Amino acid sequence: MGIEVRVEGLTKSFGAQLVWADVSLTLPAGEISVLLGPSGTGKSVFLKALVGLIRPDRGSIWIGDLDLPRLREADLFEVRRLFGVLFQDGALFGSMTIYDNVAFPLREHTRLTEAEIRRVVGDKLEMVGLTGAERKLPGQISGGMRKRAGLARALVLGPEIILFDEPDSGLDPVRTAYLNQLIVDLNQQTGATFLIVTHDINTARTVPDNIGLLYHGHLAMFGPREMLLSSTEPVVCQFLNAQRIGPIGMAEEKDAAERDAEVAAGVNLPPLPQIPLQLLPSNGLPRPAQRPPGQWCAEHGVIPPVGSFAGNVEPGSARLVVLPGLREDA
Repeated sequence: MGIEVRVEGLTKSFGAQLVWADVSLTLPAGEISVLLGPSGTGKSVFLKALVGLIRPDRGSIWIGDLDLPRLREADLFEVRRLFGVLFQDGALFGSMTIYDNVAFPLREHTRLTEAEIRRVVGDKLEMVGLTGAERKLPGQISGGMRKRAGLARALVLGPEIILFDEPDSGLDPVRTAYLNQLIVDLNQQTGATFLIVTHDINTARTVPDNIGLLYHGHLAMFGPREMLLSSTEPVVCQFLNAQRIGPIGMAEEKDAAERDAEVAAGVNLPPLPQIPLQLLPSNGLPRPAQRPPGQWCAEHGVIPPVGSFAGNVEPGSARLVVLPGLREDA
C-alpha cells in the first residue's frame, strides 16, 4: 500500500536563482497525483528533492514520521528504497539487456537468488507488457518499450511511492494513451502513491486523482482533479486549457505590457471545457481513490462546465448523480 507524502514550506535556490519557495502539498496515500507547470519551473528538481537527491534550502518532506532533509545519508539510503523512479528517457543501461536492466536493482540491493530474481523480473515485465523482450538491448526496441522497461525497473523493488518524470516525453499520442492506461492499471494493482510530472494536458485531465501547478516560483494550486478543472484562477485556467490568453507567456511570466494590452482590450479566457470522466482500470473495477463524478463540485457548490462527466451531472447544476456500482461514501 502507498504512503502519504507531506511537503511543508519547501524552498530551493541555486545561487541567486530561486526555483520555488514555500511549496506545501500532500500526496494522498495510494492516489495518482500530477504536477504541471511551464518549462523551467523546477518540476524535475521537485522530484529530485522528494527522493533526497537534492536537499532543499528550507522546509520538510515527511514520509511517515521521517523528515527527509534532516536524515543522515545512511538513513536516507534506506528511505529511498520506498521509491521507484521512471526517468524521462528511461535511463536504461545501453549495454545491458532489458532483463538485466530490470534485474539490476535486485542484484544490487537484495540477497535474492538468481532463480528468485528471474521470477520477480518476469512478473514485472509481464505487468508492463514486455514478456518476450527480455534479451533485447534498449537500442533494439521502440521508445515506448524503453519507457515500459524503465517502469518495470522502477517497480522491481516493490516501492510504495513511484515518481514519473515526464513519462510521455517523446511518445506519440497513441503510445501516450497506452502508457496512461498502464499507469492507471498499475496504480490499482500495486496500491502505491504515484506522482507524475507531465506537460500532456489530456493526461492531466483524465489520469490523476489530484493536480498541482507550479508557476513563477510557487505552487499556484494543488488539490482534487475537479477543483483545478473547474477553476477560474487565470494561470490554472490558461495552462490546463492550453490557451495563449492569460498570465503565462513564452518566458513563463507574460511581459507586463502584453498582459496589460490583453486586459485593456477586454480579452478574456474562453469558457472552460467540460470535465471528462477519469480513466478507469482495464478490468472495469473502480479506481482505489475513485469518487462519483461531480462529487467535489457538488460538495463545494461549484457548477461544473456544461457537458462535464459525460452526462452524469446535469448541465447548469451541481447535482451529484451516483454512478452504478459506486457508493456515495466510496
